[in-house]
Amino acid sequence: MKKFSFIILVVIVLSSCNRTHDYSSEKPEIEKTIRSCIGWAGKKDLALLHSVIVNDSSYLEVSPYNRVVKGFDEFRKAEKSWMSPDFQAVRYEIRDLRIDISGSGTVAWWYCVLDDINTWRGEPASWLNTRWTGVAEKRKGKWIVVQQHFSFAAE
Repeated sequence: MKKFSFIILVVIVLSSCNRTHDYSSEKPEIEKTIRSCIGWAGKKDLALLHSVIVNDSSYLEVSPYNRVVKGFDEFRKAEKSWMSPDFQAVRYEIRDLRIDISGSGTVAWWYCVLDDINTWRGEPASWLNTRWTGVAEKRKGKWIVVQQHFSFAAE
């Protein structure tokens, strides 16, 4: 009987180890983080932006203008422009959003198409049909963006 109980216990433990977890319930929170990463600009809510971007040297952002931002301190250098009255966020639209989550449930990556409609000194300064990919990580129970890449399709 002890041998049989031991075998049953081993089968239960092994079957639970092979189970894959379904982290799809995390997707709404990840999407909220992604949207906040752009949507903060409508009200110029820097606190919201800072809450969804990793605040350390591991942050990485690649823009369509051949610019690479390395680290949160470098990222913050653009705030002067964004907070200027010359910059006005009008609206944004995210299409074809796809979010995938790692087996551990602590890393997610996304792809979408972004229209980021803005003006600079009253003139259009928008990114249309922009491919946006990124990586978010769950740290201390909160999803934050650690890397993002924006690009325009070649004509």
